[in-house]
Amino acid sequence: MNLQHDRRLLGIDFGGTKMAIGIGDADGRLLISERVPTRAARGARQALARALDLAQKLVTDTGGTLHAAGIASPGVIRDDGIDLAPNVPGWEQLRLAEAVRDHLGITRVQVANDLNAAALAELDRGALRDADPGLVIGLGTGVAAAITVNGAVIPGHRGAAGEIAYAVSGPGWPTSAEARLEADFSGRALDELADRLNLPGGAAGLCTAARSPGPARDALMPRIDELARHVVTCCLLLDPKRVVLVGGVARDELVRDLLIERLARALPYPPEVVLSTFAQDAALLGSLSLAAQA
Repeated sequence: MNLQHDRRLLGIDFGGTKMAIGIGDADGRLLISERVPTRAARGARQALARALDLAQKLVTDTGGTLHAAGIASPGVIRDDGIDLAPNVPGWEQLRLAEAVRDHLGITRVQVANDLNAAALAELDRGALRDADPGLVIGLGTGVAAAITVNGAVIPGHRGAAGEIAYAVSGPGWPTSAEARLEADFSGRALDELADRLNLPGGAAGLCTAARSPGPARDALMPRIDELARHVVTCCLLLDPKRVVLVGGVARDELVRDLLIERLARALPYPPEVVLSTFAQDAALLGSLSLAAQA
């Protein structure tokens, strides 16, 4: 029997609206994957249990033996919990690595922030293979950034590098840490704005309507400006060769064009800005890279 051939790696990308579960071969190549809704309002533990049950099923379906797992999660990962992950009630109380080991009976488990996992995928097989430094901007349910230098993801002292959701935006000064930029520009924020404007289709519907002059465009433009200000600051600090945009909101052409145009005007040395070629799978593929490392 070829044990290497039968060895399977598990990758899970947990998000506020969806969870992606994938099985890879021993080299981290994706063999099979499925997406299921997070159902965040029902709490963290049901989401985790459903994801791990599906993972076990997919391992069985591929006919291999699970060897290691990589988990991509929102927030700052600690051994005994997760910080800065407010989109799923109870998520901060989870011990992800321990839960995966217990549920699936494996010892090799590595957990990382979801955008850092996406950046790892871009380094391994995507748009950052030949770009140093690199910057990944995640525009999905939330907003975040990841930094790559010398072929490695930079997590920061506490693992909180790139948490630009907490960038100070708007008038006044916060009295405590608040996700102010995320409240202005994120998939969730744009969904809420679309609802207020009575536009169907959430963030996607809002961006479609904003292609023409009118209330939708008037409402969206200041939010694009706010996002662009903070991305400009990131670029001035890092001087990246390339910026990679990931996430559902990033796939909207209007959002990308407006962001690129603002960076080009504001920066003395504008970086190349590209859309990730991984569609919605960057963090999932990064989680398989984590599993391969584990």
